[in-house]
Amino acid sequence: MARCLKLSSVLGICARRYSTRSANTSTSLPKPLSENVVYKSHNAFNRKAPLPVGAIQSIERLYSRKKEVSHLLNTRRHTQAIAGERIRQAGKDQDARHAALQEAKELKSEISQLERDLVLVDDQLFSLALAVPNDTHPLTPLGPESAAVILSTHGPKPMPASPLRDHVSVSRDLGLLNFEAGATVTGSSWYYLLHEAALLEMALTNYGLSIALKHGFTPVITPDVVRSDVAHRCGFQPRDNNADPPVSQMYHLSGDSSSSSHLHPELVLSGTAEIPLAGMFANEILPFEALPRKVVGLGRAFRAEAGARGAETRGLYRVHQFTKLELFAVSQADRSEELMDEMRLRADRNFHWAWVPFPELGASAYRKFDIEAWMPGRDYTSATALLQPPILCPTSTTLPFAHTLNGTAVAVPRLIVALLENGAIFNDSGQVVGISLPVALRPFWPQMYSREIVRFSGRTVVQWA
Repeated sequence: MARCLKLSSVLGICARRYSTRSANTSTSLPKPLSENVVYKSHNAFNRKAPLPVGAIQSIERLYSRKKEVSHLLNTRRHTQAIAGERIRQAGKDQDARHAALQEAKELKSEISQLERDLVLVDDQLFSLALAVPNDTHPLTPLGPESAAVILSTHGPKPMPASPLRDHVSVSRDLGLLNFEAGATVTGSSWYYLLHEAALLEMALTNYGLSIALKHGFTPVITPDVVRSDVAHRCGFQPRDNNADPPVSQMYHLSGDSSSSSHLHPELVLSGTAEIPLAGMFANEILPFEALPRKVVGLGRAFRAEAGARGAETRGLYRVHQFTKLELFAVSQADRSEELMDEMRLRADRNFHWAWVPFPELGASAYRKFDIEAWMPGRDYTSATALLQPPILCPTSTTLPFAHTLNGTAVAVPRLIVALLENGAIFNDSGQVVGISLPVALRPFWPQMYSREIVRFSGRTVVQWA
C-alpha cells in the first residue's frame, strides 16, 4: 500500500499548525498543548504574538468542552431519530404516540441549545487558536528586525542613496506611473502602470515563470476570490473583530460581513496567490511517491491596509493591489527543510538574503527568509520572501502531516521600484533620460515596442545592461 499524506481544510485543535518537526524528526501528531505550555508561551512571547494570559490552557479546556458537547449532541440526535421512528410505528396507539411526540419535542429544544453551545465554544476556540503562532525554527534570530542575519549578498556594490533616484520622481519624468488617475478612479494607493512600466510587469512575471518552470514547478492561474475560512487556515485574518476599532487585511465582497465567521464564511479578495494555491490541495490524500508537489501561481494580491501615507510608503512601495508570482510546495515532513534550502539557493538574483527574526515571522511561518533589494531612493527593503509556513493537519492520526512551503518569486511593484531607482539614467543637467534594465529581461520584452522621448532628443527610454 502506498504511503500517503493527507491535507485537510477542516479546522481541528491541530489545525493551528503546532509542529516543531525538522528534517530528522517524526511526523506523528504533536503533543497536546497542555504538555507544551512553557514552550508555547515562550515562543509566543519571543514572536510578540498578542496571546492572552492563560490562552493555551483555555484552548485545551475549550477543546475538551467541544468534544463533550459534540458527543452529547450526536447522542441526542440519535435519540431523536429513534423517537421519530417510534412516532411512525405508533399507529393508532395514542398513548405511545403522545409519549414519543413529547420526547421528540423535549429533544428538539435540547438539541437547539446544544447546537448554540457548540457554535459558542467553537468560536471561542477558533479565536484563541488564531492567537497561538506556529512553532519557530531553532536557528531563527532572536530580537527585532535589526537582528536579521545576512546570509549572502549578490550583485554590484550599491550606489549611494539619492532622492533624485526616488522612483516616484523617475516615473513622473518618464511617464511611467499615474497615481492621480488611480486616486480619481479608486482612491489613495491605487495606480496605473504606463508604457515601459506596464511592459516591465509582464517581463518580470514571465522571467520569473521561466525560472520556476525550469526547476519543475507547474504553472497555475489562481482565483483572486477565496472563501474567508480558507484564508484563515493559511494564517491570514480577513477580519479582526476583536481589535478596537475592527480591522481587516482583506477586501470583503459582501455588503455586511458582521455575521461572517469560520462557520459561515464569506468571499474575500485574496491577499496572495499562496491562499488559493494552498486551498487547491485541501482534503487531498497525496501518495509519498507523488511528492513534492511544486506549483507556481500568478495572481493579483489585494491588501486593504496599505499603510499610512508618508515618505516610507509613497509610490509603489505599499499599494492596495499588485501582481505577484508565488511559489508553493507540498512536501513530506522529512524533506521540507531540504526543499526550502533548495528553493532559496536557486534564487539567483542581485539581492541579499536575510534570515528573518522572531517578531517578523508572522503567525503562520515556521521560518522565513527575505530577499532584500537596494533601493537608492530609500534603503534596503524586502523584495520577495521565502517561508516555511503552516503544516496542514490530517484529520486522522493514521496519516502523517504534510508540510507546505511558499516563496514570492516576483512581487512586481517593489521590483519595479528597485529597477527604476537603480537603473535611472541622468544627463549632464541631472534630468532623467531613460532607464537601464537587466539584459536578462530582454527576451521577455516585446521587440516591436521602442518608445522615444522627443524632449530628450529622441532617446529610447529603455537601455539594456
